[in-house]
Amino acid sequence: MFSRLLSGLLVSAMLLGSALTAQAQQTLNFGIISTESSQNLKSRWDPFLEDMSKATGLKFKAFFASDYAGIIEGMRFKKVDLSWVGNKGAIMMVDRANGEVFAQTRDVEGNVGYYSYMIANKKSGIKNLEDMFARASELTFSNGDPNSTSGFLVPGYYVFAKNGKDPKKIFKRMVAANHESNALAVANGQVDVATFNNEGMGRLETVYPDKAAQLEIIWKSPLIPSDPLVWRKDLPEETKKKITDFIFSYGVKGENVEQARKILAALQWGPFVKSDNSQLIPLRQLELFRAKTVLEGNKDMDAKEKAAKIAEIERKLAELGK
Repeated sequence: MFSRLLSGLLVSAMLLGSALTAQAQQTLNFGIISTESSQNLKSRWDPFLEDMSKATGLKFKAFFASDYAGIIEGMRFKKVDLSWVGNKGAIMMVDRANGEVFAQTRDVEGNVGYYSYMIANKKSGIKNLEDMFARASELTFSNGDPNSTSGFLVPGYYVFAKNGKDPKKIFKRMVAANHESNALAVANGQVDVATFNNEGMGRLETVYPDKAAQLEIIWKSPLIPSDPLVWRKDLPEETKKKITDFIFSYGVKGENVEQARKILAALQWGPFVKSDNSQLIPLRQLELFRAKTVLEGNKDMDAKEKAAKIAEIERKLAELGK
């Protein structure tokens, strides 16, 4: 009887040990925007995710997606647990995928903002937006991902909507690609002008300095809030605490601070700062302003329908301003 009892206790202990091991090895998918080749991204992200796994006791696995929609849908269907994403993509995550902003990236100098660019090849003779618009009918334009803040939303409003231009109509041809592909296409003469940003330029100067040297910045945006980190709102509180304990101490305190700073610098970042969904308000306002501008310029829409839609946008803007 004693032996059966001892055997039962041993089995229970083994099962408990297995359960604890499984819990300790819980895998979380970290969504990463494929702004450039996955091979380049992997070499920079792996050290960060390895440190995150060691510090939290959880296993973090990179989830690369070819576009923003892939990461947004991944979070919606619980295939992505937390993610680095642009502000516009974060809006979609919060509104459609039960996401929540919990941190904000900073650049190596500690700035909490970045810039959208319009670029051309230095040999093109295009020096500014006036040159671009004057020659648009003979140019090929490469836009960014529709869910990209710096690649699509910001230039869409400041470059095109505010100037009363529709890129689909004014250029000879329009295509779309990620940041690195846009820059390389301009440098290689495959497209004439494209969207880009200063963070991408910093990486390009490191990886492809000869290509970066061929680019002309013909427009620079107002400051855009730095990208947020977003997690699934329904993650266990214990898991969230482990994540935040790591995120907000990484490169700030603890062991190997200097090494952590080097790993962050490879991602074009400094230490993180706390944030929440309010970070997205300026971009929500920007998107609403752009939609309002498009509506006001639509001469084919029924006047009552247009007035109703504009009134709804103004209501939303007023709500965001409170």
